[in-house]
Amino acid sequence: MLFGSCAQDSLTGDTYSRNEAGQAQDVKTGRITAIRPVKIEGGSTAGTVAGSLAGGFLGSNLGSGRAANTAGAVGGALLGGAVGSHAGQAMGSRNGFEITVRLNEGGSLAVVQEVSPNEQFSVGDRVRVLSNGGRTRVAF
Repeated sequence: MLFGSCAQDSLTGDTYSRNEAGQAQDVKTGRITAIRPVKIEGGSTAGTVAGSLAGGFLGSNLGSGRAANTAGAVGGALLGGAVGSHAGQAMGSRNGFEITVRLNEGGSLAVVQEVSPNEQFSVGDRVRVLSNGGRTRVAF
């Protein structure tokens, strides 16, 4: 369960999920006016759940007697959840860019996406902004 939950969808501009393939997208064009490096934090709750389960199981084996086992399970679950949450955030963090685009039709927008070695954006580049209602990405 833990290893399967570590897999995350790519947030790059050049990667599409299976569900996005074949779906129409709204396309706008413009020019990049600013690029700012950002950190995209992991948002998975799997680390918290796994840590809570492991901590609760290990904590329930502390001490003797029902009250000690219950207290150990609760304390272990709380501690394990906190450790698992922190580990999940650290493992799920990715480098990204906030890309601001001045649209040809007027107005500007900013899109945050993961850094991709296949796309090296620079201020002044002409780009496409692709939106499908659930996700927006910047691409050449």
